[in-house]
Amino acid sequence: MTEHIYEHKHKLTKADRSAIKGHEPFALWFTGLSGSGKSTLANEVEYTLNKKYRVHTYLLDGDNVRKGLNKDLGFTAEDREENIRRISEVVKLFVDAGLVAITAFISPYRKDRNFARSLLEEGEFIEIFVKAPLEVCEERDPKGLYKKARAGEIKHFTGIDDPYEEPENPELVIETDKLSIEESVDKIIGHLVEKGYIKEA
Repeated sequence: MTEHIYEHKHKLTKADRSAIKGHEPFALWFTGLSGSGKSTLANEVEYTLNKKYRVHTYLLDGDNVRKGLNKDLGFTAEDREENIRRISEVVKLFVDAGLVAITAFISPYRKDRNFARSLLEEGEFIEIFVKAPLEVCEERDPKGLYKKARAGEIKHFTGIDDPYEEPENPELVIETDKLSIEESVDKIIGHLVEKGYIKEA
């Protein structure tokens, strides 16, 4: 299918695109159960990076991608894999554009998250495990999805009748049942400053 496709070499490089932004490009990949706080945390981190650190970002989350790019996909294991494959390729393009790409997806399977990592250069992929016990996520249930899954109205729901494979070696673990949003954001920003991804504001 791709035998007659040839990559066109662009005159501008990722380094060129990054230079005018004043920071290196990378990806923050938030993963965790529904209700763990991924989207809320990713949103606050993006806001902080943009407003306080003047970092060029773009946030992709499950809802905005499912309504557009991936609206043809369901929630079977095969569709979940394709969902993350497409997102991973978009993240690769955003990082190549010199941006900080932020994602908030359950992304339940390790192999799919490892695929996303494999598309980027060493050090560009920061996996953030947003960790909260299932019972806490069910208590929060901000969209009422666990209730529907328990009632059998939603099939293939992660944590109920589909598995979630926890990251084995994430760059960061954020336990949202123990840390406030502010503390969680501070921990992530602190990591980025400490590792040299961004400069202290």
